[in-house]
This record gives sequence, structure tokens and C-alpha cells, in this order.
Amino acid sequence: MPALPLDELQVSETDPTTGKLHSFPALHPIRTAERFFVLYRTPPKANIPALVEEFLERAQFIAQDLDWLLALPHDKFWCQVIFDETLQKCLDSYVSLAPRRFDELVDSPPAVTRMQERLQRSVFLVFLRMSTHKESRLFHSTERRPVHESCNLLWIHHNGMWSEDISQDNFITPSVFGEILYNNFLFDIPKILDLCVLFGKGNTALLNKMIENIFMQQPSYYSDLEETVPTVLQVFNNILGECGLQEEGASCEPQRLEEKIRVTPSEMPLQELKDIVLYLCDTCTTLWAFLDVFPPASQIFQKHSFLSRLAAFYELMVPELESAIKKGKFEDRSLQMAMWRRLSHSRRKMMEISHIIINQTCLQPILERSNENIHTFVEAFLEIFTTLLQERRFIKDYDEMFPVDEDISLLQQASSAIDETRTAYILKGVESAWDGAVRHKTSVSKRIELRTSPDGAAAQLTSNGPQPPSYSLQDDDHCPGASAARPSSFLTGVELDSLVTQVKDLLPDLGEGFVLACLEEYNCNVEQVINNLLEDRLSPALQKLDRDMPRQVKSEPSSLLASRANVFQDDEFDVFSRDSIDTSRVWKGRRRAEDSKQFLNDRSVVAEQRERYQQYSVIVEEVPIEEGTGQMFKDDYEDEYDDTYDGNQVGANDADSDDELISRRPFTIPQVLRTRGQVEQDDRQEDEEDEPEEEGVKPDNFVQDPALLRERAEARRMTFLARKGFRHDSSSAVVGTSRGQGQSKDTVQERRKKEANKSARGNHNRRSMADRKRNKGMIPS
Repeated sequence: MPALPLDELQVSETDPTTGKLHSFPALHPIRTAERFFVLYRTPPKANIPALVEEFLERAQFIAQDLDWLLALPHDKFWCQVIFDETLQKCLDSYVSLAPRRFDELVDSPPAVTRMQERLQRSVFLVFLRMSTHKESRLFHSTERRPVHESCNLLWIHHNGMWSEDISQDNFITPSVFGEILYNNFLFDIPKILDLCVLFGKGNTALLNKMIENIFMQQPSYYSDLEETVPTVLQVFNNILGECGLQEEGASCEPQRLEEKIRVTPSEMPLQELKDIVLYLCDTCTTLWAFLDVFPPASQIFQKHSFLSRLAAFYELMVPELESAIKKGKFEDRSLQMAMWRRLSHSRRKMMEISHIIINQTCLQPILERSNENIHTFVEAFLEIFTTLLQERRFIKDYDEMFPVDEDISLLQQASSAIDETRTAYILKGVESAWDGAVRHKTSVSKRIELRTSPDGAAAQLTSNGPQPPSYSLQDDDHCPGASAARPSSFLTGVELDSLVTQVKDLLPDLGEGFVLACLEEYNCNVEQVINNLLEDRLSPALQKLDRDMPRQVKSEPSSLLASRANVFQDDEFDVFSRDSIDTSRVWKGRRRAEDSKQFLNDRSVVAEQRERYQQYSVIVEEVPIEEGTGQMFKDDYEDEYDDTYDGNQVGANDADSDDELISRRPFTIPQVLRTRGQVEQDDRQEDEEDEPEEEGVKPDNFVQDPALLRERAEARRMTFLARKGFRHDSSSAVVGTSRGQGQSKDTVQERRKKEANKSARGNHNRRSMADRKRNKGMIPS
């Protein structure tokens, strides 16, 4: 006979007061043990002995109670879980208050660290046991065997149930199990999100089995998740509202008079800016952890256009926060670096969230060939990226971490009917988003690692001027806190020397240059450098370096005074290159004991120039050649000389005399350099040249002959008319003599010309047209 499930099982127990045997369900409040579970509190930030002792005592109580709970049999365990409210409050307090990996790290004592690890393991095992309706006998066995190296678990989950000697006595009806989880709030969506971010690292497979089993046994969690997505989107809107920004399309209500004026991140107080950065980091990390553990939830997120809303939030928020952190006035430099690192961590997680959603909704179904209608998923992919192209910063960062061209190439291989115009448009839009930025292509091996690992790389934006350290998003997958190591390029000389000394104290054979290269590669994490050196797990770039490489001495940059250049460069007044100058030659305004008349009468400069120009007037006609020198001008033949035109007699046939060809122009002294006597002599010579030669006596034409004037005027008129093309008027020849006396030949000729050409004037060709009509028979003769 098969065993009954726990929800149908009846147990019989004897009443200690009456001694009677009572029968009641196995899941009953009366079977709950009286045990009070204390609430969890975070470890103290200050290493004060009293606070540390208080934390250890409280944590010890919680750890003992959880160990007692895990040792209970199946029925007693579920009675305690369902009906003990203090247990649920204890678990909720730990899930909500336990330190995340991106919280500020504190140098806690070893006892606190060990106790925190113990609580972490116990809480995870309790939730792990609560998430299955079938369990092995190992749960109530006194034997403890670790089987999972990363989390030191006691049990292995296999195909929705616990393997290794499954007992048919320990199970719950699946439908009843789902109702127990849902009605008693043993699991809800916020709690599942916290479980993913707390226990996701190293336990992804186990958490995936847990959440799949919970959603499978209780489908109502899907509807809860769908109602949670608008709340997550509202979180992003709240962050924008607190920063004085507003997403496009969001509803804007009028601001109330008594409401606090919202300022931009650059104008915020430091504490408020820090809270916003931490809140954003917590939100992004939690969402990424949940989607990484449970990828099927991506379908529900995308139903609410989560990607487009996330990209719009990224485009508005990230530049403002980056500017506020860079330009903010931080007294504590480590706080600025911690905020910058958390912002970089948030940016990377938003990129990975987007990639998980795109991969699950579009790419994964195509790769698995789960649906023959691949065109639907291809169309969804193209529609998503067409919408995201307007967010240039988001698409650029996404393309640097997960290249879009590779995804499009995958689609082209999977479907031959893909729209090439749309794909070309998307690729062109991605390339235009890179305008003005330096593109860093990831190597093929790194891209393969990104595709296989969810903790891939992301881009770090560059900017000019002093800024916080550009933490590479390709390092660790979680943000360590403010105590994380800084890059060597941001450390001072003393701090960097101290890190080099720490490495060389343990490994003295290494050169300082090689140690510096290792520190730069691993972000100045001394422990990681030493560990990789001892285990010989250095990166390929470091393995190629010489381990005895010395430290390179950086040359001091030249000073500004040594590199400047001005109008006084290297002259007698250059005070930067001369120790002393002649101050007597330097004055301000008018010289001492000097007036304008004395300055104008100073002709010393003219006298100096006169001697120079007088040397130009000395012309040597023949240069004496001494014996033994200058033979090249006399008899020697110069090979470079061109004698092509030596036989031509240039100017021999000209009418000019040879005096004009060989004579030189007399030298002329400039006007300003001439003496008074030379000026007067030149003036007299010019006057003599200007005097005209005496000619014969000219007639007095005061009154000219009028007839001569008329003839000249008529000649000028005829010349003007001839130039204009007018002919001589022959009207007198046309008139001729009286009738009966006969006409001259010129008259007859002129009359004939007039008759033939009279249509060119005012007659308008009437005569010729009349003759034409008569010839055609139109007019009777």
C-alpha cells in the first residue's frame, strides 16, 4: 500500500494530561514546537568589542535554531515552517538585511566573518528544503556529507526532486504544496529576488531548480511577477523624479507648493547622491541576478516594453550621475571612487539584463529551432533594435559589450528571408552611435567567453580631464565596496611603491617593472597578483613579459617656462634666458631729459644710413684679376656653361646705339639722404628740362573764319554718320529736273532704287503684295 502524502496523513498522539489517544492531521499547529527565533541584525561597521559580542551572540542563537530546524523530520519541519511566525520573521530579516556583495566592506574580525558564512549556509539550506515537495531521508539523518564544493550543500537536486534514496513517505501533493507556499507567503516575488542576489553566485543551478519548481507547482507566481514588472518600472521613474529628470512619455503632475524642489544630481547633497547610486546599484544587481537564475521571466518583462523603458532611463540617468560624480567635491577620495565603481557596476548589469531579455525572447528560440516559424523571432529582434536606435549612448555601450553585428549575422544564417534593408539600417544606426568615440573591439576569444558566461565584460566610457578611475567592467562580476583596490594609474608614487614592496617581500626575484605590470593588470589587488604568480595563472600578456624587467624611469615633463615662446625669445630683453638685462634701455613713456623737439632733430639714424647708401654709388667697371687666381673667368672652359645662343647677334640690327646698351643708369640717392646742396642742384636740373623749346611765331586765332568752322563741322558730322552706317542723302538726285526736259542717269537710277526699296520705310510692302495678288488672279486687272 502506497504511503499517503503529508497533507492527507493523520497522526495519533497521546494526550499527556488525560492519557487518551488523539488523531489529527500531520500538518497541525499543535505539533509546532515552542521555539522563539530571534531577528537578524547586520554586522557592526565599527570593530567595537561590545557590538561585536552582541552580534556574535545573536547570530549564534539564530544558527543553533536553524540547525535544529534542519534536523527535524519532514512532518515536524513543515509544521514549524507553516505555523511558526517567528521563524518566517527571522528568515525575512536575514533576506532583507544580509550584506550584499556591492555593499561597503568592513574589516570585520575573523569570528564575525565565520559566523556570517555559517548563517548564509544555514538560511540557504532552509529555503532549499522549503522549495521541494519531495525529499530524501538524508534530511532527517544524522549523517552529514558535503557534496557540492562551492556551497557545501548536503543534498543534490535532480529532475525536480531530491535524489539518493527517495523515500515515498516524505512528500506533499504538488497542488497542495503550491497552495501552502502561496497562502502562507513562504515565497513571494520580492523574496525570490533577494534569494537570487544573495545566493546566486556559485549556486545558479540549484536556485534555477528551486524557482522552476516553485513556479511549476504554483502558477499564480507568474501573475504576481507580471504585476511586479510595472512596480520595477516605477522604481526607475522614481529615481528620475528624485534627480529632477523625467522620462519622455511619463505623466508629469504639477508640483505642489509645499513640495520640496527637486534638484539635478550635480546640485544634490553628497549623501542624497550616494543613496541614489546605491539604490540604483541594488535594483540593477537584483534584477540581473533574478533573470540570470530564471531566464524564462524575460518573456514577462518584455511584455511591458521593459527594454525600451530601460534604455530611455539609461540615456537620461547615466550621463547625469557620471557628471555629478566627476565634478563633485569629495573630501574623501575613496568615497568618490566607490560611487564611480558602483555606477559602472550598475551600467554593466543593465547591459547584461538587456542581453538576457534579447537572448531569451529572440535569439535562443532561433538557435534551439524550437519553433518552425523563425520569422516571428527575427521580426521581434529587428523591431527591438529599431526602437533602441534612438538611445545612442545605450546602443553604443550595448554594442561594445555584445556586438550587434554578430547577432545580425546569426539571424542572416538562420533565415534567408531577412529584410536586408532593415538590417543595414540597424547596423548603420549602431555605427552612427559610435561617432566621436573610440571603438574598442573585443577579441574573438573574449566574445566567446561573454556568450558562455553571464558575467561578461562591458564598456567603460572615456572622458577628458581629471576624473575618477575608469574601472574596467571586464573584471570581477560583483562590485566589492569602497575598500576595493584602485588602478595603478590612479595611485600616487608612495602608494604604488608600497604595493610593489608587498609583492617583492614574498617574491624578491621579480623585477619592479614586471610587478608593476601585474598590478596594472589586476587593478592593484596584491593578493590576486601573488596568488596568480604562485599558481602560475597569469594572463597571456603577462607571461610574455620578462620577469626581471626593471622599472622604467619616467622622464620629468618640461616646465612651462622652458617650453614657452614669445616676441622676446632669445633677445637682449628675454628675462627667462638672461640673468640680467640693460635696464637703461628700458623705460616707460618718454625718456628722461628729452623733449619732442630734441627727438625730431636727432639725425643719427639718417647719418648711419647715408654712409650705407653711398657704398651703392661706387660702381667698379672692371674687376682686377691677380695672377694665378680667377682663371675660370678668362681661359678656362666651364662645362656647365650653355653656348647654344652664342652665335646669335642679339641687338646687332637694332636702331639703338651701342651707347644705350652699355650705358648704366646713374645712381640716385634717396630723397631723405640728400644734402641741401644736392637737393637744390637737382631742382635746377629739373626746371631746365621742363622749359619748352622756342618755336616760330603762331598766328593769333582769336577770331576764326566762320566758313572754315562750318566746313570743319560738316566734316565732323559726315565722319560721324559714316561711322554709324548712314549713307549720303540723295534726295536731290531723285527729284531731278522739270518734266519734259529729260532726266539724268543718276536721277533714273535713284528713282528705281526708291521704287524697289520704299517698302523698307512706311509703305509696309504694299506695292509688292498687290503685285503678288494680281499675279495670282485675286484682283481683276
